[in-house]
Amino acid sequence: MSEHIRRGEQALLEQFGDSDREITIASAPGRVNLIGGHTDYNEGVVLPAAIDRRTVIAGRARTDDVVNLYSLSLDERRSISLADRDRDGETNWSDYVIGVFDRLLERGYEPGGMDLAVAGDVPIGAGVSSSAALEVAAATAIDSIADLGLSEDEIAKTAWEAETEFVGVGCGIMDQFAATFSEADSALFLDCRTETFELVPIDAERIKILVVDTGVQHDLVEDAHNERVRQCQEAVDAFDRLADESVSSLRDVSPELFEEHAAELPETIRKRCRHVLAENERVREAAEALENGDLETVGALMAESHESLREDYETSCAELDLVAELAGEHDGVLGARMTGSGFGGSVVCLVERDAVADVRETIRTGYRAETGIDPESYVCEPAAGAGVELKVEEGGGQGRGDDAVTLEAETRSE
Repeated sequence: MSEHIRRGEQALLEQFGDSDREITIASAPGRVNLIGGHTDYNEGVVLPAAIDRRTVIAGRARTDDVVNLYSLSLDERRSISLADRDRDGETNWSDYVIGVFDRLLERGYEPGGMDLAVAGDVPIGAGVSSSAALEVAAATAIDSIADLGLSEDEIAKTAWEAETEFVGVGCGIMDQFAATFSEADSALFLDCRTETFELVPIDAERIKILVVDTGVQHDLVEDAHNERVRQCQEAVDAFDRLADESVSSLRDVSPELFEEHAAELPETIRKRCRHVLAENERVREAAEALENGDLETVGALMAESHESLREDYETSCAELDLVAELAGEHDGVLGARMTGSGFGGSVVCLVERDAVADVRETIRTGYRAETGIDPESYVCEPAAGAGVELKVEEGGGQGRGDDAVTLEAETRSE
């Protein structure tokens, strides 16, 4: 983390020059979803965990309404005026940050202009929600720089609104809540309807979380995701007509109601609904098993989840299936499933700690033999959510020594 802090601060100074303004550095983690695929936007339950890969933002206030943005990993820079923040054209990484400013302004806050530099090591396009990490890190940094006094709940919801209302991705609250509220060595059992959660301990002494990036991302992922959202809404509308009681989301559809009317649904809609209902039950069972330290049951439920996502929700692909199959054949893997929206991205595996190296090599060798691709893999620990890492005293400048840095105990998870 200290290296990313140093690089973020250095990028801020190199791109936007010295200033007598105080520098704030905030961060937020990526996440894996252990189980609960595509249930969040259906007001269901999910079981994500933050990982120890973080997006870091170094920032400071300006005296005007200009927002200057720079991404160190992409080496891209963008400047906008807060008075002219409309999106133009294809989605850009900066839209996720500008969206946070937009939603704060819509909520009545006045963040003002800022210089912001983005660093960190959350993989992009790997299904570990780099977008939510960026949004939540941005909201945390902006809150601290402008002294807005946002609650953790406002941080998470502002970040979610940036993605859904500004960028236009029909996601649920899971990613932003995981990036905000997670704690080390824990998963987050989150009810996406009530927006309440419980922390469930993960036996981090026994297992590691292994994320295997397939290295592929098939076309039209965003369109396919939004199509699934529409299909689920079609199912809701159908059940609302057919049922005696009001149905506002698939959360309201009981197994009995589904069985009673399943034959009246188009086949594709029936399959989508079947996955969501079964997945919610798997999440509840997995949370209870994790609480009891029964990792074998958690693993078996993860395997069932992947099969359902492949067959009923149809968001898997050959590459994801191959990694899940290779992982499932190794004795050191307790469970494996696709994580993220699908159609590429990553598989998350629960792996016995002493088997991690062998599992990585087994998957790498088998995947390369079939695809010709050397997959990236990341060994992760369950990590804490967003927070302010440090502030640099006013008057600090490029080239100063480390003794000019004053640490602040503002990490939200502490």
